[in-house]
Amino acid sequence: MSKPLIIACIPAFNEEKTIAKVILQTQKYVDRVIVCDDGSTDMTAEIAERLGASVVRHPRNLGYGASLNTLFKEAIKLNPSCIVTMDADGQHDPSHIPKLVEPIIMDEADIVIGSRFLSSRDNTPKHRRIGVKLITSIARKASYQQITDAQSGFRAYSRRAIEVLELTEPGMGVSTEILIKASREKLRIIEKPITINYNVEKPSKKNPILHALDVITSTLKQYSIIHPLTFYGLPGSIMILVGVFFGIWALEIYRAEGRLVVNLALLTIGSILIGLLLILTGIMLFVLISVVRELKAKP
Repeated sequence: MSKPLIIACIPAFNEEKTIAKVILQTQKYVDRVIVCDDGSTDMTAEIAERLGASVVRHPRNLGYGASLNTLFKEAIKLNPSCIVTMDADGQHDPSHIPKLVEPIIMDEADIVIGSRFLSSRDNTPKHRRIGVKLITSIARKASYQQITDAQSGFRAYSRRAIEVLELTEPGMGVSTEILIKASREKLRIIEKPITINYNVEKPSKKNPILHALDVITSTLKQYSIIHPLTFYGLPGSIMILVGVFFGIWALEIYRAEGRLVVNLALLTIGSILIGLLLILTGIMLFVLISVVRELKAKP
């Protein structure tokens, strides 16, 4: 049996102060390191190349999701047994790589997520804990109920997982997009405890509120695509019921007093029209997605 090929994929944007240490420590546990320089204006790419990492460059900053997409396309060309993703800022401890990789190599999982919340040494800042827990609770509704850390970027993937996942989110929403699409493809996901070092110089380059909004809107978008009838049909049906309620109320007033309450009539018409529009949108999107899937399934 041939030795499994393990590749580390590291998205990086202006990480010249930490990239060297991350690469050197990671090389102890993997066979190849690929870095995606996402439009850096510093020496990130040059340092990575001097240390033996393969570097792919974006001409400008495209985002975390776009970097992952580029890395996966490069890594899959090498026919890897397992791909590990991790951050370039030093938050992830490369010594955890073997525990993430093992279930992939043993064919026990397709994706292994390093969860900070399963560790007995969880030191997550309170504001970050609240944000990640909120995002994870939303991601659970659309993917895997057992997930505890939907925003962890420290993950291991099988070759099959990379081949079936077609990523479209350019930003941080890609983390939950992967979970939603993995659920649709019935990929096996497990979690392993990891620790995260938050005492790094630049633990986050993005406003946490904007980060959360990016992830939540991306998650909702992915859910609407995968389950359009539920996403649009349920609120549409509720709006129609609201319209019927206001309509009955308006008719009762007209029957008792002989006058038409214009506000109630407008609410009735508006609610029913919005409800019908939502249901029609859900049906059209469902049909469109079904046709696209059938076309893609044809040889």
